[in-house]
Amino acid sequence: MRSPALPIAITMGDPSGIGPEITAKFFARRMVDAAAFAQGGVQPALVVGDPLVMRHALQSRHDAPRLRTVARVGEARFEQGTIDIIASSHLEVLPTLGTVSAESGKAAFAAIAMAIDLAREDQVAGIVTAPIHKESLAAAGFKYPGHTEILAERGGAGRVAMMLVNDEIRTVLVTIHCSLREAIGRGDFAAQMSAIRLAHQGGRALGIAAPRIAVAGLNPHAGEGGLFGFEEREIIAPAVRAAQLEGIDASGPWPGDTVFMQARTGRFDVVVAQYHDQGLIPVKYLGLDRGANITLGLPFVRTSPDHGTAFDIAGRGIADPASLETAFDYACRLAATPDQDRRDG
Repeated sequence: MRSPALPIAITMGDPSGIGPEITAKFFARRMVDAAAFAQGGVQPALVVGDPLVMRHALQSRHDAPRLRTVARVGEARFEQGTIDIIASSHLEVLPTLGTVSAESGKAAFAAIAMAIDLAREDQVAGIVTAPIHKESLAAAGFKYPGHTEILAERGGAGRVAMMLVNDEIRTVLVTIHCSLREAIGRGDFAAQMSAIRLAHQGGRALGIAAPRIAVAGLNPHAGEGGLFGFEEREIIAPAVRAAQLEGIDASGPWPGDTVFMQARTGRFDVVVAQYHDQGLIPVKYLGLDRGANITLGLPFVRTSPDHGTAFDIAGRGIADPASLETAFDYACRLAATPDQDRRDG
């Protein structure tokens, strides 16, 4: 377990999106001095990002904290009314808001890479990442489908999984950022087992001693006994049985159109979904402000808001930091969990 005295690092996200704005609002709303945080059992925080971008995000707020650039984590003071920032880039011109650009992609990636290094070196207790834009990453030459893949590669992880959480349901994805056609092919036995194990691990990290894992089917009605597909019978059900032999409380495959409803009523603790939208639609339907994304399988804590860069409202001052706040709260909760409980899947 990392020391509770260590801060949480918040990356600014894409400079052209709402990430810097919600980060500024988060600090204005939530940040108090380090002593108060320690009394409340919550870590202080610092920003990893570009000083020019964050100054711009702060300048329109009457309650804006001061920005204080530090060279290393140990120099941060976490004083009331101040945001400590470690500069991961030094832009000379602010990128255009609401627009895909290589400059924004490069700056966003630099913040993520630095935060990962800080986490791997045990300088921070965890990472909360503000949203990035995949097209801007690509324009900058970084061919990653999203945050998760960057974290897995640079974080030195093998298999990772996304866990989307809110106060009603939790879901872990077998496949993440790929086409539906690819997802069907990627959801093999090994992928099923990895997702089930990580779901078990994630549930334990959230304080559930013996998580009840429901595995969703891929096809309508979970294949209807082979009438609508073979994946349930030949791949998913064998993985469920194998997980049970490992002592995991797994069941399924369950029809994807009803399993989340059963989870909401308390029958299951975590649902393993087969592909991106199967798992994310139920969580996001309940409200973006209430949800967060947790990356399972990393050697450090990472969470993020449950929404994107929102280019359409960037710079208008109306972005809601609620999901970032939720992600921060989950990061603090997970950082206080013993490492074994986060990795025993």
